[in-house]
Amino acid sequence: MSKTVAVVDYGAGNLRSAARALAAAGASSVDVTSDPVRIAAADRILLPGVGAFAHCINALRGAAGIEDALTKAVIDRQTPFLGICVGMQLLASEGHEHGIHRGLGWLPGKVTRLTPSDADLKIPHMGWNSVTATNDSGEPEGDAYFVHSYRFDPDDSAEIRATSDHGGDFPAIVARGNITGVQFHPEKSQAYGLAFLANWLKS
Repeated sequence: MSKTVAVVDYGAGNLRSAARALAAAGASSVDVTSDPVRIAAADRILLPGVGAFAHCINALRGAAGIEDALTKAVIDRQTPFLGICVGMQLLASEGHEHGIHRGLGWLPGKVTRLTPSDADLKIPHMGWNSVTATNDSGEPEGDAYFVHSYRFDPDDSAEIRATSDHGGDFPAIVARGNITGVQFHPEKSQAYGLAFLANWLKS
């Protein structure tokens, strides 16, 4: 029986690109869906996110039944979960973009604006950058594609599995147990992105 990866459609993500990348990375069945029943039944769940924190969390909570389905699957049943870009940031307790907004709180921490030490570095941070594993995390390293103006810092630094640099280090991969988030876009990161997704599908 093939295992299904649900790509959550809540009106705030790069859905088709994510689905194509999952298939290219080896996923046997990818379901782009807004149906809470199908999300809850999936073997793995991917939450994309494009735009501002407030827009994404409001879209997620405004989509009937999706937050409850995610909580039951990811928190109660420990279904493997991957959040991409703002989908990663939504894991935080709160996001500080255009006000303070409550996140999912699955990985306690805050999302705040990037503040490069070099004033000449542009925000948003956009383009290719190196991903470097922290300590012995075992995360794959390589060059990934980023588009973001904010960063997610978990309260527990042990949950930072890899970093990148834009006028100072910021978390590129965060994880705890079955929950993983990446600030970069694996679906746009070519060989490294596919390798990362393949690794996640096997983990």
